[in-house]
Amino acid sequence: MEKENTIALSLAGTSRVRQRKRSNEVGYSYVEREISLCKQNCSFISNLMKIQIFFQVIPEASKPNGGTLLVDDHNKYKSMWIRTYSTVWMIGGFALVVYMGHLYITAMVVVIQIFMAKELFNLLRKAHEDEHLPGFRLLNWHFFFTAMLFVYGRLLSQPLVNSITPDKFLYQFVSSLIKYQMAICYFLYIAGFMWFILTLKKNMYKYQFRQYAWTHMILIVVFTQSSFTVANIFEGIFWFLLPASLIVINDIFAYVVGFYFGRTPLIKLSPKKTWEGFIGASVTTMISAFVLANILGRFQWLTCPRRDLSTGWLQCDPGPLFKPEYYTLPGWISQWFPWKEISVLPVQWHALCLGLFASIIAPFGGFFASGFKRAFKIKMVMAVFAYIYHQSFIVREGISVEMILDQVLTNLSFEEQQTLLAKLGQILQDRLGHS
Repeated sequence: MEKENTIALSLAGTSRVRQRKRSNEVGYSYVEREISLCKQNCSFISNLMKIQIFFQVIPEASKPNGGTLLVDDHNKYKSMWIRTYSTVWMIGGFALVVYMGHLYITAMVVVIQIFMAKELFNLLRKAHEDEHLPGFRLLNWHFFFTAMLFVYGRLLSQPLVNSITPDKFLYQFVSSLIKYQMAICYFLYIAGFMWFILTLKKNMYKYQFRQYAWTHMILIVVFTQSSFTVANIFEGIFWFLLPASLIVINDIFAYVVGFYFGRTPLIKLSPKKTWEGFIGASVTTMISAFVLANILGRFQWLTCPRRDLSTGWLQCDPGPLFKPEYYTLPGWISQWFPWKEISVLPVQWHALCLGLFASIIAPFGGFFASGFKRAFKIKMVMAVFAYIYHQSFIVREGISVEMILDQVLTNLSFEEQQTLLAKLGQILQDRLGHS
C-alpha cells in the first residue's frame, strides 16, 4: 500500500513538474535534474518544494531592468513625503556646517569620504577568505590613510604654515614635514606593498590581488573627487556651495517634474528618469544658477578664499567678479515693471556655465553611478568640473604676490628668508637712488 501511494505521489508530482516545465523554458534543465533525482531517491516532496521556490524566484530574476514610471506609481506620494522629510533634514544640517566655515566643511568631506571608502571596501569582501587572512583589512586602511596624507598634505600645507607662523619651533617642524611629505608618503606606500607581499597565501592569490587592485581603484575614485572638493572650499565656499546646490536643485526638479509630467523614459539604467524631468530640471537649474550666484556672491564669508586653518570670519576685496555691474532696462520693460535697471555680478555669467554642466553633463555621472550601483549593489563629476573651470577661467594668469610669498614661506628657512629680505631691500633702495 505504501509503495502504491509513493508511486501515485511521484506520478502526480511528475505531472505538475512537466506542466511547470512547459510554462517556463528558463527552468527546463533544472526541472529535468530534479525529476531524475526524484526517481533515484523517492523523496519527491522535498524536491517539489525546491522547484516551486525556484519558479517563484524566476519572475523576479527575469524582471526587466526598471519599474513603473513615477507618474504611474501608486506609492509615489508616500515616497515623495519620505524624500521631502529626509531632504529637509539634510539641507538643514548641511547649512549648519556651511555656516560654521571652511574647516568644518572640509571635516564633513573627510568623514563622508571615510564612510564611502568603507562601503566600497566591503563590496568585494568575502568573509570566508578574510578568516584565513587576519589583518588583511588593515592593509586597505593603511593605503587609504597614506593616500589621505599625500593628498591633503599637499592641499593644506600652505594654510597649515600660515596658521602656525608665530611659533618658531612648530613652524620649523611643520616646514620639515611639508618638505619631506612626498618621501614620507612614498615609504609608507612601499611599507604597505611589502606588507601585502608578506601576507600572500597559497590558493588565495586571486582573491588577494583582486582586493589589492580594488583598493587602488577606490583610492582613485574617492580621492579624485574629494581633493578637488577641498580645493574648491579653500578657494572660497562659493565655489563649493554653488556647484553642490545646482546638483541638488537638478535632482529635486528632475524628480518633481517627472513625478507629475514624466511619460517618456530617458535611459534604461535609471528607469524612472524621464525626458520631461530632464528638460524641466535643466531649465530650472540654469535659472537657479543665475539667481543663486547673485545671492551667494554678495557675502564675503562665502567669496573670500581661506589662506589658513582658522575658523574666524573673513573680510577681503571681493574682486571684479563679485562687484555688481548695472544694466539699464529697455523702456517697454520699465512700463510693465518698477525696475529701470538691474545689477548683475560678472560671476553670474560663469554660473550659467556651471548650471549648463550641472543640468546636461552631470546627470550622466548619475547614470554611471546607477550602473555601478546595479553592478556592485551600492551615487562624482561636478566638483572636478568646478575646480577645473575656476582654475582655467577665473584665476588670473601669471605669478601673484601671494604665490611668491607662499613659495618663500614654504621652501626657505628662516635665515634664508631674512637674507632674501635684506637683498630685496637693497635692490629696492638702489632703484630708488637711480630714479
